[in-house]
Amino acid sequence: MVFNVPDPILQQAGVSPSEILLKLAILLFQEDRISLGQASKLANMHMVQFQKELAKRNIPIHYGQEDYLNDKRIVENLK
Repeated sequence: MVFNVPDPILQQAGVSPSEILLKLAILLFQEDRISLGQASKLANMHMVQFQKELAKRNIPIHYGQEDYLNDKRIVENLK
């Protein structure tokens, strides 16, 4: 899907297309509508870079028990 935001609106708001994507990704992530991976893809950023953007804004990363158990399994398999 393609969204077209007229240049005059972008100029008046003082934002670039990449900033709009970042803001949308952050909003959808905060509302728990998309995952961290999906949000970083939407923002066209590496996941670590997106996490840094979240940290700048004091936005916590959703890290539940399922995420922890999955990460634990991965680490155990690396041993």
